[in-house]
Amino acid sequence: MHSQIAIGKTSVTNSSVLLEFGTGNKGIILPSVQSINGNTPGAFVFNTSSKAVQVWEQRNANGTGGWLNLTELNAGVLHSFSNSASDSTSNVGVIIGASTTTKAGTLVLESTTRALVLPIVSNPQSTMIGSVAGTMVYDATSSTIAVYDGAQWNYWK
Repeated sequence: MHSQIAIGKTSVTNSSVLLEFGTGNKGIILPSVQSINGNTPGAFVFNTSSKAVQVWEQRNANGTGGWLNLTELNAGVLHSFSNSASDSTSNVGVIIGASTTTKAGTLVLESTTRALVLPIVSNPQSTMIGSVAGTMVYDATSSTIAVYDGAQWNYWK
């Protein structure tokens, strides 16, 4: 499969892009979950139990898999409109880049040669007022990944 998707723009930047977003002060909103059964390396979530944005690492500093907190534990703010519908009991979601996958996820990007390009925003702390917990962007000003926990923006290089 050779799919490439542009959202909010007419084309992707180059052949190395699998999914890319247009300009504007909008981010992607990660799934808000209370618990997760089965872990896939690179999975990003807003954990409503720990009120933190997390990513699953296949191998962390201890040499084993685990959740890495991208924001401070219990510092985030839950919103009443998060996850307004029930989750599906199926592990099947939308797959981009392949016809099948072994990974569980709502949106699974399958590629060995193409990447996700996050929405690019400058200074999300001042240009994206009112964002929802779990919002994620690339901050062009600081050249970092920015994630929002419902209370504050957190930046990762």
